[in-house]
Amino acid sequence: MPNNKTRLAVFCSGTGSNFRSLHKAIAEKPLDAEIVLCISNRSRCGAMEYARENGIAAAHISEKQFVSFDEFVAAMLDALHMHGVDAVMLAGYMRKVPDAVVAAYHDRILNIHPALLPKFGGEGMYGIHVHTAVLAAGETESGATVHLVNEEYDKGRIVRQERIPVLKEDTPESLAERVLACEHRLYPAALETFLEELKAAQAQ
Repeated sequence: MPNNKTRLAVFCSGTGSNFRSLHKAIAEKPLDAEIVLCISNRSRCGAMEYARENGIAAAHISEKQFVSFDEFVAAMLDALHMHGVDAVMLAGYMRKVPDAVVAAYHDRILNIHPALLPKFGGEGMYGIHVHTAVLAAGETESGATVHLVNEEYDKGRIVRQERIPVLKEDTPESLAERVLACEHRLYPAALETFLEELKAAQAQ
């Protein structure tokens, strides 16, 4: 029988905790998808190790490896096409996805952001910087947002959000920890919604 599962690539730069939560959810739900490729700009990181341990192709693709940016983009697209990737999930990928890749996968790239977009998004808003800004602004709630990726940082259509309260005793580190737990719940749920939208679009 043909395998009609949606083939996913995950882009990571760090430990890959969201990668792990997605992989686990796909296996447990089960969702009609499979992660077939992990791309990272770092040759050694937790995400790449996890991919190799679980039989998922792992590709180190960094601008530093290439003479020109165009060659870098071509290598990324080649890897995606070689593995028959249908959609891309960004999970702690600390680089801007090249516009040519965004165009090739229009409305098929998801990202998770550790704040309630449109607040606290944009260039430079990542990791602990986000949580520091949330606390400095005196916000009473934060959370995570899963959105489609376009050519602008954190500007794509929101697919799903989850909110959590900001506690009086929160530090950037404690808020980050609670938002990350939120991300691990939200991203698999948003992936489920995303897969339903992809199938509905294909059926039209």
